[in-house]
Amino acid sequence: MSLAPRAVLVHRTTEYEELLARHGTHGQAEFFLSSRGRCIEEVAERHHRTRQALAQVAAAVPLSWRHTRVERADLDRFLFAPEDVVVVVGQDGLVANTAKYLCGQPVVGIDTDPGRNPGALVRHAARNADGLLRAAVTADPTVEELTMVEAVADDTQRLVALNEIYLGRPGHQTSRYRLCPDEEPGPGGPRGGEAQASSGVLVGTGTGATGWLRSLWRERGCREPLPAPDEARLLWYVREAWPSPATGTSLVDGVLTGSERLRVTVESDRLVAFGDGMESDALELTWGQTVRLGVCGTSLRLLC
Repeated sequence: MSLAPRAVLVHRTTEYEELLARHGTHGQAEFFLSSRGRCIEEVAERHHRTRQALAQVAAAVPLSWRHTRVERADLDRFLFAPEDVVVVVGQDGLVANTAKYLCGQPVVGIDTDPGRNPGALVRHAARNADGLLRAAVTADPTVEELTMVEAVADDTQRLVALNEIYLGRPGHQTSRYRLCPDEEPGPGGPRGGEAQASSGVLVGTGTGATGWLRSLWRERGCREPLPAPDEARLLWYVREAWPSPATGTSLVDGVLTGSERLRVTVESDRLVAFGDGMESDALELTWGQTVRLGVCGTSLRLLC
């Protein structure tokens, strides 16, 4: 007998809740904001809209289903199951934060603040949750397969992300490494690629082309078009490469498609790789380690 579907509602602590946690009461939080020329009503209103959306979605879960909730900060400790339907209630970025922990489960994005969120990934209103949940478990749900990026280290550490992966020093100080397209000889053979000192390396997808990746793309004036969200093509950029007698700047951007990989060998005491701004859940890399970045074999299945 197969398990009933489980609706997993993903949300994050609101700004209002963070203010209460810091200041203790509504009145104290209001005083703090007013002393800085800010008003608490707008923050409180967004909080109430989020809570209302969560309540609507929870009420829409069929009685025969199981359901649970998980907060953004607990995602790295939560075990998603194959039969889950993941409902992200919040902002577009919360979908990206969730995507790295999934493996093919359908995702429904619920926008809690229409007009404030772009709505690229949270495309639906809470009032439509009932139909969306039922559609997600049909034999052939209508989903968009969004390309993801992965980083795999030589000690089997693995990280995936929906928007981008950044590799560099914690705190964004100068990173030292050797950058090498994967077809060039690796460790044990002739030294290929280029030794670099920079602010780090960014590898991004078409979904990430609306954010950090796009800013680098515009800054460089690149002719290579940005990838589409469902296109198995990534762009990579080196941030602020520094020329010196020991480091070069000839390999500062490129494209990865299919099985192509970008290889980075660490030449610093510590580098990290993290995805979609989740610095708390990063790969830890040290001298001599190698990490390969490219298109992930799995994608995010976003319900249309």
